[in-house]
Amino acid sequence: MSKKNSSVNLKKDSTNSKAINKVYLSFKKKLDKLKRKSFVIAVSGGPDSLALVTLSKIYSVNKKVRFYYVLVNHNIRKKSLKEAREVQYLLKKNKIHLVILNNKKKINKNIQSNARKTRYKLLSDYCTKKKVRNIITAHNLEDQVETFLIRLSRGSGLKGLSSMKLITKIENNLSLIRPLLDIKKKLLIKISKLTFGKYIKDPSNKDKKFLRTKIRNLQTPLKKSGINYDQIIKSINNLASSDETLDNYFKEKFSKVLIKSRKSVTIRLNKFLELEKEFKIRVINFAIKELRNNYYNLRSKKVKLLIENLEKKSFLRATLGGCIFSREKDKISLKIEKK
Repeated sequence: MSKKNSSVNLKKDSTNSKAINKVYLSFKKKLDKLKRKSFVIAVSGGPDSLALVTLSKIYSVNKKVRFYYVLVNHNIRKKSLKEAREVQYLLKKNKIHLVILNNKKKINKNIQSNARKTRYKLLSDYCTKKKVRNIITAHNLEDQVETFLIRLSRGSGLKGLSSMKLITKIENNLSLIRPLLDIKKKLLIKISKLTFGKYIKDPSNKDKKFLRTKIRNLQTPLKKSGINYDQIIKSINNLASSDETLDNYFKEKFSKVLIKSRKSVTIRLNKFLELEKEFKIRVINFAIKELRNNYYNLRSKKVKLLIENLEKKSFLRATLGGCIFSREKDKISLKIEKK
């Protein structure tokens, strides 16, 4: 363990320390089960990520685990680098070393989506450099519900509505770990204030042009109508359980439908056409992710449209998710689309 990352200067408060203890025990239990020796912590400067920094530093004192603290500066706003350095200084005061990764590519359309892709690309490259296979993010209970409502607004199926999972495999065979999905934001705010005394507010979180901001603003009117996030979380967990059951069943059918090689994936058309609609969607998404090493599912509307075309005898060729689907007698071949 690096000396500069060996301790955390926690402010002592006998009342609020209960918030840390409760969340820490949950955090510790999840990381203990993983039994991994190194992680990259994705830091933003917001209360969620600063609480995550606190929890990970306490954990590192008790366990022989290495944490790297990394902040991605997307360079979308003029003051973003200044804010990143402010976060860096905040952590430095608590003897925590923060690395800032600066994005050099312009992001001026589909801002949130492209910013997310950029963030994970830079984090992935950093992991490769440091030989780390695990990224931890501070996604919390409210993020989980917001994601569910966003996907609900887009007509997502069971897979999408199951929302985020504790562990997800992403590009370069990395594990994206979200240990705070069952923790409420108010607890994380309490922890970050207790530890650091402050946190950085991202003005884009209040920008109403983003769908997530609009969804976030629904929390109060939903609560007044008798619909609270605790109820929605129960539904999400039930959907996730059903999705897991289907996933296990799907794995049994996988070998009968798909053939994978180094540069292509082939779908046995006759076996594919026998599947139920939900499984056809899963086959398409799974095939694309296998070929492209993506981890996000495509919009269900686009996948359903492709399936309708695949079911036609006249189908010859189509593109989706950066892949070319082409018919070869009784098979559908997938290859990466060259740009």
